[in-house]
Amino acid sequence: MTIRFAVEEINNDPVLLPNVSLGFQVFNAYQNDERTLESSLQWLTGEGQLVPNFSCRERDKSVAVIGGATSALSVQMVTLLELYKFPQISFGPFDPILSDKAQFPSLYQMAPRDSSLPRGVVQLLVHFKWTWVGLVTTDDLGGEEFIQEMTGEMTKYDICASFTEKIPVSERRHEESEKKFMSRIMGSSSRVVVIHGDTDSLMVLRHSQLPFFPAYKVWISTSHWDITMRPNSLDSYNFYGALTFTYLTREVPGFKSFLRSIHPNKDPEDIVLREFWFSVFRCQDKREKLEQEQCAPNTTLEALPIFLFDMTMSGLSYTIYNAVYAVAWALHEMLLRKSENASGEAGESWVPPPWKLHSFLKDIQFNNSAGDQVFMDEKRSSEAQYDIRNYVVYLNDSEFLLKVGQFIPNAPPGQDFTICEEAIHWGWLDSKVPRSACSDSCGPGYRKTSKEGEPVCCFSCSQCPEGEISNQTDVDHCVKCPEDEYANKKKDHCFPKVVTFLNVTEPLGITLVLTALSFSLLTTVVLWVFVKFRDTPIVKANNRTLSYTLLISLTFCFFCSLLFIGRPTAATCLLRQITFGVVFTVAVSSILAKTIMVVLAFRATRPGSRIRMWVQSRVSNSVVLICSGIQVILCGIWLGISPPFPDMDTHSEPGHIIIQCNEGSDIAFYCVLGYMGFLALGTFTVAFLARSLPDTFNEAKFITFSMLMFCSVWVSFLPTYQSTKGKAMVIVEIFSILASSAGLLGCIFVPKCYVILLRPERNSQEGIKKKVDTKT
Repeated sequence: MTIRFAVEEINNDPVLLPNVSLGFQVFNAYQNDERTLESSLQWLTGEGQLVPNFSCRERDKSVAVIGGATSALSVQMVTLLELYKFPQISFGPFDPILSDKAQFPSLYQMAPRDSSLPRGVVQLLVHFKWTWVGLVTTDDLGGEEFIQEMTGEMTKYDICASFTEKIPVSERRHEESEKKFMSRIMGSSSRVVVIHGDTDSLMVLRHSQLPFFPAYKVWISTSHWDITMRPNSLDSYNFYGALTFTYLTREVPGFKSFLRSIHPNKDPEDIVLREFWFSVFRCQDKREKLEQEQCAPNTTLEALPIFLFDMTMSGLSYTIYNAVYAVAWALHEMLLRKSENASGEAGESWVPPPWKLHSFLKDIQFNNSAGDQVFMDEKRSSEAQYDIRNYVVYLNDSEFLLKVGQFIPNAPPGQDFTICEEAIHWGWLDSKVPRSACSDSCGPGYRKTSKEGEPVCCFSCSQCPEGEISNQTDVDHCVKCPEDEYANKKKDHCFPKVVTFLNVTEPLGITLVLTALSFSLLTTVVLWVFVKFRDTPIVKANNRTLSYTLLISLTFCFFCSLLFIGRPTAATCLLRQITFGVVFTVAVSSILAKTIMVVLAFRATRPGSRIRMWVQSRVSNSVVLICSGIQVILCGIWLGISPPFPDMDTHSEPGHIIIQCNEGSDIAFYCVLGYMGFLALGTFTVAFLARSLPDTFNEAKFITFSMLMFCSVWVSFLPTYQSTKGKAMVIVEIFSILASSAGLLGCIFVPKCYVILLRPERNSQEGIKKKVDTKT
């Protein structure tokens, strides 16, 4: 019908081929080499004649051949037609192999280039997240090339082919091949199948479908396969929901009106139309009894369902339409050239030799009636553009190809592919987009883990590691949360971390502050007691200056623990460890001086002892100053090299940012602790050796117990401090400061306060002499 329409339109055109009538003949092309050559030879020599180099035709000689729905047919035809230099215009899919003019000088291709088709199909797969698809194509060079291009594009987006089936193009009934591949197609786990090939070669897919037993597959067909064509109306639902890429063409004016006017009684000589009419309107059984006019006299081709006849000009028909016009324009150019050179034989019949048409045909370009520019030069052939249509069957058995999208290869990225999901019908049972994947999707909070020996589309899901999230589906890698955020339990969101520190307003902070203040107040009270009873023997006997120094340093020890509570600042970070190290060193140095003075005092009582000269207050003061001075020097070096500074710990506690003091130099910190530990160990040793001296004037026994507790606290502190993080480190150090200071206060001064306040009779010269006499 397209050829008839084009020829009638050309013959009615007063400008194109004036005074020349264009006609055509239709010959069948078979799907095997022998019958195709036979048909081509019949066309060359005349109907029923198979004599080479002979033609029984006189007036109805042809000048060009429009044929070749596939590359294989085109090659079979050109084998014979090339001998006679006949121009052959192929309307089948564009094949780069046929563009070789050295091998096929007389062959022209009208179809646009299809090189972007695989990219468009893959974009459709990517849009619907179909990663597990089957590929069905013809077993020829075109099919092999399509599979290679498709798999190459699919690999870019991690899409896998669940199976690849190639249908032999030489078999017509496909009975044997049907048994081999249909079971694999239907049994495949993939819901999506991409079909590539011509309608005739892939008719096996129609014959192999069982009526009323849909395959529940989403079929994606390419522009060369007519998805509506089938042997009967029973299996329409098998392809319900299919998506097909068709050539994007403009509507040719007048074509539908021409089709509506078609009827066999208007053209009795058209045998093909008559046979078709009797068949589709079911007059075959009564054709011998009925006249031609009595078979559906009041109907048109528009009344037929689309599987029998589609009123829309297909991409294949559009190519044929342009091919007819290409021949007409070539003849038109040849006629103009002849009229310019000839003397003017206007009335004579004019049929040019076919080989003369090549020089005009290869350079033809024109605008067709639809407004598209057509080039015969294959190098200037445009890239095909596609409509994406959805095959829909309604309950009343009416069927349609609804446009649901477009693919324009040359459009800017992001605008080349469009699809309207809401307009798509997926079949009888699916109301939403079908899923086609090898593995279940990995939801947010999980990442894909490849399986050894399996395609990339087949994977397992594993939860994101600690501190990482994934908020999308099927991600390859989880994303690490920023330092100031943390991952929730589901590992799908990052939330801001809560800034935390040992706050004075929280219960633990309040408890530690009250404890420190209480002990410092108690130490102040003890100092007041010692100052008030400074002239009593028990205060004077143990070097009251050192006692005052020790009590004051203990007061500062309790107070320095307050520097560890609250939000760390640059000032508190500098002061807390330095103050702690210095005041504790002063306290331990004072105890060491007291212990030394006890030992020296008892040794000085021996007759003729030279040690008496060392029993002076300046000696004890020198011990305190020297020992404390060394610690001050260590702290000064620490501040000069790498001082403490405020820092944020984002890893110790999930969901929290702990603001703490970074010690700057761990070596310097442990040197300060080590030096203090060295003094404490020396004090404990001296006190332990002096514990057996008479205890009326001797506090060595109390110092021994106090230093034992002091050393125990700080020996326990080191491993505990190393094994904790965040606020726990600060709490451990505060507890150690309070515990060790309280131990010194309790062991050394509580017994003395007990005697001073509650047993004053023992705190006098008479009481001391009485106690000595009793022991004697």
